[in-house]
Amino acid sequence: MNAIEAVDVEYRFGSTVAVAPSSFTVPEGAITALIGPNASGKSTLLSGIAGLLTPSSGTIVIHQARTRKQIAFVLQTTKVNDALPITVQEVVTMGRYPSLSAFGRLTDRDRTAINTAMERMSITEVAHRHLRELSGGQRQRVFVAQGLAQDHEILLLDEPLTGLDITSAQAIDAVLHEEQGLGRTIVISTHDLAEARVSDHVVLMAGRVVASGPPDEVLTANLLKQAYGSSFLHVDGDQVFLDDPAHNPADGRHTHLDRPSHLRGSEG
Repeated sequence: MNAIEAVDVEYRFGSTVAVAPSSFTVPEGAITALIGPNASGKSTLLSGIAGLLTPSSGTIVIHQARTRKQIAFVLQTTKVNDALPITVQEVVTMGRYPSLSAFGRLTDRDRTAINTAMERMSITEVAHRHLRELSGGQRQRVFVAQGLAQDHEILLLDEPLTGLDITSAQAIDAVLHEEQGLGRTIVISTHDLAEARVSDHVVLMAGRVVASGPPDEVLTANLLKQAYGSSFLHVDGDQVFLDDPAHNPADGRHTHLDRPSHLRGSEG
């Protein structure tokens, strides 16, 4: 059963086509990776699924969530002004805003959801600190906690693991698998081939959806070459490399190939 189905969906900004007409599906209860080069339309497609953008044409249907309020969208911290005078707890509390009562007051259920989300992301001890006081990895965990606090059936994450320290990346990765175990659908955009290969489903993008399906059917040399063009390098048979600056790890940062927690084969 599919959580999301799109048929010839297109997104335009004026005369600029961000995502050309594309059809794809996202299986319910799966971890789906959106992968493609910079400016390939990954963030636009996530925003469309979240209901933040209206398609210029075509349709996108959400089957799993009863309303768009049940879709939690976790942005990259680089797209959020983390210098705002706002505390960790206040950021996580925003995840409850879609389900607040008419009077806008937090209930015991809301407070429990907020506290549980912070505990799951191991940020309870920094609940009263400001975002600007946190490391990049801690800030990303805060925004994931905000998504977890929301009543959701679908969790969308825009490159949540890019450039993170090992501790934060593993914490987020573990929670994503916990969410999947609860029957929720996870859609995560990424530049990392290793991460996409261990997902359940892949949507390969290049200004349109090039292919959608299981990793071994989508992440082939031919389809990757279509998506990445001159940035694609194919070396030594089965080994595939992408000459993508956004994919190159910085010193001391998390690299997916060194992270066993997301490799299904290592789970026994």
